Amino acid sequence: MSEEEAGIDMKVSEYRGGLPTPEASDAPAVVRFPLNEHGRDFVVGDIHGMFEHLRRLLTDIEFEEETDRLFSVGDLVDRGPDSRRALEWLDKPWFFACRGNHEQFAIDSNDPEQLDVWVNYNGGEWWLDLDAEEKEVFRARFIELPMALEVETRWGRVGIVHADVPPLLPWERFMDLLEARDRDAGLYAMWSRNRISGMCTSLPVTGGVQRVYCGHTPTRETVQIDNVCYIDTGAAYSYDGYEEARLTMVEIQPDCHREYAISTHED
Repeated sequence: MSEEEAGIDMKVSEYRGGLPTPEASDAPAVVRFPLNEHGRDFVVGDIHGMFEHLRRLLTDIEFEEETDRLFSVGDLVDRGPDSRRALEWLDKPWFFACRGNHEQFAIDSNDPEQLDVWVNYNGGEWWLDLDAEEKEVFRARFIELPMALEVETRWGRVGIVHADVPPLLPWERFMDLLEARDRDAGLYAMWSRNRISGMCTSLPVTGGVQRVYCGHTPTRETVQIDNVCYIDTGAAYSYDGYEEARLTMVEIQPDCHREYAISTHED
């Protein structure tokens, strides 16, 4: 039975100019991580070029690079000052990110319409300062990013996806669709705000996942809807004068959902 036949809606509101099909590569669409038996695991919200604040936050929590791991919900670039540092962080052996819609903007930037939407409305101005070779390096790295991550913890499996999981769709089926490069599933993973905006029935994500972490939608505080947690607290909006802007990180192993945050507001 197809998702349509089962009454599962994977449609997202069309973005300005439409949404291109997420380009796939030979890299895995879903990356799975075993239990970290020797250190801690954390998930960080949308970084958006605020890598210096992320560094400071890791120092504050005494992050141990030899044993700890840091997972990202995506949107490493745009709006903040250090988007170029995304590649530096992706090279760290303990840092793992899924693909956000802002990484997708870079991948799709050869399309003039998508480039216009990105640069003029979504913080992609930094891209114009790169030469052609540098742009290709970013595109090649971003297209390798998976659409979702799974992390085993002592409390059960944790899922990480940039934006959302379709209601009524078990986690395993969603992962199957992402691995099959299903267009609607990929768009939902990167773009949907249906759950957090109240446009769909509030139902937990079922299947073999205990909790799911998402970003994409900036909120004043972290938001939990059933077992889906939204942890983008608008770090880069400090440059728009948002005084409560901060970067939020959550420990998922061995502690369960312990939050840490650092203010990004510039006085």
